[in-house]
Formats: sequence, structure tokens, C-alpha cells
Amino acid sequence: MTRFDAAQVRRYYDRHTPRFLAFGEGGRLGAIHRGVWGPGVTDRRGAFHFVEDQIAGLVRRLAQASEPPHVVDLGCGVGASLCYLAERLPVRGTGITLSPVQAELARRGIRDTQLSDRLACIEGDFCDLPESLDPADLAYAIESFVHVPTAARCFESCHRLVRPGGLLVIVDDFRRPAADPAAARAIEHFCRGWHINTLLQRDELRGLARAAGFEHESTVDLTPYLEIHRLRDRLIGALVPLLGWLPLERTSFGHLVGGRALQKCLENGWIRYEMAVFRRLGSSITRAEGGTPPLSG
Repeated sequence: MTRFDAAQVRRYYDRHTPRFLAFGEGGRLGAIHRGVWGPGVTDRRGAFHFVEDQIAGLVRRLAQASEPPHVVDLGCGVGASLCYLAERLPVRGTGITLSPVQAELARRGIRDTQLSDRLACIEGDFCDLPESLDPADLAYAIESFVHVPTAARCFESCHRLVRPGGLLVIVDDFRRPAADPAAARAIEHFCRGWHINTLLQRDELRGLARAAGFEHESTVDLTPYLEIHRLRDRLIGALVPLLGWLPLERTSFGHLVGGRALQKCLENGWIRYEMAVFRRLGSSITRAEGGTPPLSG
């Protein structure tokens, strides 16, 4: 059952995005996703762009006949990832976000980087995409898939969006089997605090993707490259027990409680942070080189 509808997720990001940008470690870069200290990363800027660099590698391996590839960011935040890709690749891009606050910031960022001729941001639900949206050669969702009301509906929408042979990339949190009652409690607090609807296991994700017409190409576990024991996280961990369990969905600190619960889940292996790549069945797009590229910095 969906616990948070689109309006609630929208309010969550309208309310917290200014704080994420002001106080989050990636805020100066416009990044409201996690930094990944993967192979080749030497500084914080590189960590917050690591996932985008992996996506850029996938775009480069799509052989295009003529037009620049169309890249769609599903849950684009303030558009920073899309701008980063467009500054490095000859792509057209569309970002989609539920939040009008994020949409306005994304449009401003696109104008400021002088990318308005190739990029656009629309306010909307990527589980209910407008028919006017051009087909995507590659679509990606960074830490937004967990908010969808149902994964099956999301994959159906993506099947309509992505061209046959195109790629769908999902970077997000996924459950691992855990019988410990503490795991269930921590996952519940994480979901409540971060407005999470869909937290799947690997096999569930692949099964739903397959049913929607996507072939699984690769999954990379990024959890070992996360910073889990930062001083900031330890301070929040000390603060959380003092907050009590108020109705988190209606408080200003629920995201902190959810974040601390996620840290506990990651520490214990109850949740893993992964990048999954799927190819839409069909053959209208060919690969420049065989296979999905390895993890690289």
C-alpha cells in the first residue's frame, strides 16, 4: 500500500530542498544525493559527481545515427546532474520533478549555465509522463525511485519513455533479507522520515523490470564507497534519541531521523545502495562498444 501520495512527496521536497542545498555536503554543487567515493575519486566534488560520471560513460556507449541522444532525469532535483552531463556531452536533456520549488531552481540553473537550448525541466510525475515528451535514449533515476507509489507503474511509464534498445539506470536503496526485528524497526523509521514508498530487493526489482520489457544488464553495489561514519552523522545519531517519535511526516526534523535510520541499515547490511542498469528490449539503438562499462572514476 502506498504510504505517501504524490502531494506528500511534493511537499516534502518543497519544504526541505532549501535546507538540503544550504546544509548538505553536496549543496554547493546542487547535489542532494549522496557522495560516492568510488575508484579514482580524490575529492568531495568527485564523490558527488561519481554516479553522474558512470551515467556519462553509458551515454558515450550508445551509438547514435544522427541527433544528439535525449537523456531524461527522473526526479531531477534542482537539475544539477543534468547540467553536469550536458556540459560534458552533446546531449539533449529533460528533467522531471514533482516539486515546483525544485523545478524553478532547476530552470534557473539551466539558464545560468547557458544550456537552455538543450535542456528543459518540467514539473510533473515521472510515473505519469506527458505524451509530448520525446522518447529517451537513456533515462536515469538517482535516489528518486524509492518515492514511486508502485514500482510496476514506474516501469510501465519508463517502458513508454525509453526507446527500444535504450537504457534505464536506477541508483537507489534496496533491501536485503533480514530477520532481525531491529532491521524492520530501522527500515520503518527510514521510510517514515524520508517519505519512502518502494524499497525492493534485487530479485523483485529485476522481476518487475523484466515484466515491463526491460533486460537487466548490470548491478553495482556502491555501498562500500559511501561515507557512513562522518562526524555529521555521529552528531545526528546522538541527537535523534532526544527528539522522540513524534509524527515524523509533519515535523521539520523527520528527515534527520530517517537519515540516521538509513545509516544504521547501511551499517548492518539491511539496505544496500546500488546502481542497476536495464536495457529496453528492442534494437533501435546499438552499442558503440559491447556490454555495460565497468565501474570507473
